[in-house]
Amino acid sequence: MAMDRRGLLLGLACSALPLPGFGMSPPASPAFLATGRRADGFHAMALDSGGRIVGSFPLPGRGHGMAVSPDGLQAVVFARRPGRFAVPFTPADMRAAPTFGTSADRHFLGHGFFSADGSRLFTTQNDFEAARGVLGIHDTRHGYRRAGEIETHGIGPHEALLTRDGTAAVIANGGILTHPDYPRRKLNIPDMQPSLARVDLATGALLARATLPPALHRLSIRHLVQAPDGGVWFCCQHEGPAMEQPPLVGRWDGGDGMRLLDLPRAVTASFRNYAGSIAASHDGQLVAVSSPRGGVIVMLDGRSGAYLETIAVTDVCGLAPDSTGIAATSGTGIIRSGQRTVRHAEIAWDNHMTALAIPA
Repeated sequence: MAMDRRGLLLGLACSALPLPGFGMSPPASPAFLATGRRADGFHAMALDSGGRIVGSFPLPGRGHGMAVSPDGLQAVVFARRPGRFAVPFTPADMRAAPTFGTSADRHFLGHGFFSADGSRLFTTQNDFEAARGVLGIHDTRHGYRRAGEIETHGIGPHEALLTRDGTAAVIANGGILTHPDYPRRKLNIPDMQPSLARVDLATGALLARATLPPALHRLSIRHLVQAPDGGVWFCCQHEGPAMEQPPLVGRWDGGDGMRLLDLPRAVTASFRNYAGSIAASHDGQLVAVSSPRGGVIVMLDGRSGAYLETIAVTDVCGLAPDSTGIAATSGTGIIRSGQRTVRHAEIAWDNHMTALAIPA
């Protein structure tokens, strides 16, 4: 099995060259969404299963995460923190709808998700004057008009996802206080309180919350992926001294505690205190964690969290499930999906990659 897995993933570390005939076949349906920088600015792009760009549109600024509706017919790309724009679009033809934003006392934090019926979009936002995180609620049937908000029960919510039963959100409260008057500055590092929260979407009630031990209070919980059994894998970014190198990957099963993985010391060191994205294969057998600072993808067993292997890829960050495992993008233009590895030399892929399932 180890040889099969290595064969599947080896292309990530290989020289990325276009395959023979690549780009000459008929247009294909989009399989992934990603954002990236070209010479003329930032763009949202759709990619087919082989890594070809099959559609794109320009963004007002740098993008971050995306949300896709349950039927795959609508999607939204969010500004990178602390941005205030979100752009709805149709993935099938990459046609953008009018941009929407936040109120003057909020800004987006880069991620969001649709409700189970697609009628609402929930977005992670910063109520910066009150120093609290909120999920903004937007009515998708009326131009993404704001329809309220609920608390995330923490500061600096980053990624949030819908639970499998469609009734609640799991939220990564990174614990970092920011303010748009001080872009990208982290204002409360000595007093960070990162947490994971499960919140009822109908009432806003806090259903469960877990925090890290006090000694790890500078470990900002950032990104999430749900396991088939409903548990949540998460990854972190450490805001403390470089020499500390705490564990960056863990699992939460909904109680008041979370489990951090005890990975080999060299593997933890390879992240360079920064995990940028996390994804699980469609069958849940693999979990991948990327680090653009370390230039690595770390592969884990999706059931136990046991370490499997490390793949070296310069400036890698975006991860998403594909038909055979995990696809990835990097800031050097590389994209890997299935058995194809290509490089778009004119594009620096950004932080995240989103898998699509568009109905036939």
